[in-house]
Amino acid sequence: MDVEEWKPFIRQAWLRKHFMKIVYVLMAAFILTPIWYLGSLAPLENFPLLLIMLLVFVIHEAIHMLVIHKKGDMSLTFKGIYFWIHTNSILSKKRYWVFMSLPFIGLSIIPAIASLFVLGDLKTLLLFIGWFNLIISASDIVNSILIIMKPNRSEFCRGYYRETSHPRRKEVGFKIVS
Repeated sequence: MDVEEWKPFIRQAWLRKHFMKIVYVLMAAFILTPIWYLGSLAPLENFPLLLIMLLVFVIHEAIHMLVIHKKGDMSLTFKGIYFWIHTNSILSKKRYWVFMSLPFIGLSIIPAIASLFVLGDLKTLLLFIGWFNLIISASDIVNSILIIMKPNRSEFCRGYYRETSHPRRKEVGFKIVS
């Protein structure tokens, strides 16, 4: 990549160095919050929690992959207990934000809203799904905020971004029929 054209997505060296520590603290806060308020996860003893957690994780990653599956190849990067998906394709700001935010919206926000309209075990299950996805979405949440802060005409690729000078426009041709 041309470093004069492409800049690191996280430009501040301190934030780049401590990014995963911030994510882990956010994850810990998400884990501890319901325990502080509820005291335990006893209402969930009727559910196979490990299976639900595995399904939420797989669906979360599948949503990420659906957003970029036709844009290019994908690879996984690991750091500690965390991993993330990369693609070699160039994504617009809008598509990159959807890539980062859609699993959070679909598996945390929507179940939380749906839980307002149901009672009993279904409500508990929806809240658990939203809570567990919130934990695994910690990095996505931070990245979504950072994406919003980038200029509107930005493009993203493998941890870097660049500003484009003009919007991408599809040329529309007109044909005169006589």
